Amino acid sequence: MRTEIVVIGGYGHVGGQICTLLSEKFPQAVYAAGRNFKRAEQFSKSTGGRVKPMRIDAAETFPAEQLRRVKVVVMCLDQKDTSFAEACLREGIHYIDITANLEFFRQMAQLDGSSCDAAAILSVGLAPGLTNLLAGEAARSMDEVRQLDISILLGLGDSHGQAAIEWTVDNLPAQFEVMQGGRIARVDSFTDGLQTDWGTDLGSRRTYRFPFADQQTLARTLGIPTVSTRLCFDSKAATAGIALLQKLGALRLLKGRRLRNLAVASFGRVKWGSERYAVKVEASGLTNGARVRSEYVIQGMKEAEITARVAAAVAEAIYENRHIPEGIHHLEQLFRLRLERDRLSLLLQEQGPSGGSSIIKGISCWTRHT
Repeated sequence: MRTEIVVIGGYGHVGGQICTLLSEKFPQAVYAAGRNFKRAEQFSKSTGGRVKPMRIDAAETFPAEQLRRVKVVVMCLDQKDTSFAEACLREGIHYIDITANLEFFRQMAQLDGSSCDAAAILSVGLAPGLTNLLAGEAARSMDEVRQLDISILLGLGDSHGQAAIEWTVDNLPAQFEVMQGGRIARVDSFTDGLQTDWGTDLGSRRTYRFPFADQQTLARTLGIPTVSTRLCFDSKAATAGIALLQKLGALRLLKGRRLRNLAVASFGRVKWGSERYAVKVEASGLTNGARVRSEYVIQGMKEAEITARVAAAVAEAIYENRHIPEGIHHLEQLFRLRLERDRLSLLLQEQGPSGGSSIIKGISCWTRHT
């Protein structure tokens, strides 16, 4: 019988929080796994033994015997290929991944879902993650969504993991594909600024294009012809400065190893702002032939914490439900949100609005429909 949950990268910045959250609900059933058993053991001791240690290197031969009692794997490390995820699905182990790596999503999409004996859930976290779920709610609010604009605000005073910092810096000079009017277009990071209304607390801020994976997956999963995701920081000066560097062509210098490493170190050491994050989804389309617009905003503190809480909520739902559809899914294809002023509820779509849900508090939400 499969009764265990394994979090790979479970002693890391986000993975450790996921382990701690899950162990509160399932003590002694959660394992913090990774290549360094000593670090896993140290983390286990810090939890009073509620989380157990395990050594797993996802790049090595799949440890089927070691995972024979595992029901859910939560992956917190970027993978070079889909071999580990495929092995989990063949063995009947549900696979949850918090990566934002678009290439990995593309590889997973190529898998034959009919040969899976379990479910893979992708786009789990803040963005992609909550942005996908808000997009799903926006799609349900109208007959037809013609355009979806996603905006993300990140605090420069927050503690971000090393991988997240490197990903952000590496994508500042990026060129990437988006869907515009049903056609693929190539755009540059930190261009095409859009004035975004975050509400009375944060006010209006200019956001700029950034290669978050949600804008590509949502165009496909929700069938929306125009989708964009933009980014700003809580420091208006930092956001404007980066946009100016892009306009001057200076961001391309980050492709050089020395300046790139310097930028990564600076992002990691210097606290230029707060720990705040916010995400907004604006959808425009038609209902009964009339033009309509829906806006959804979620705000809170500490991006890594909300990522962990979303991942833990998804893992809990998958662990406790016996009827998860097999195959490859993005978060919005299995789950939906119920928003209140100071909390949100995450629930499986098949359960309906009256079904059981995982509640995340300590946030601020608002919606507007016109």
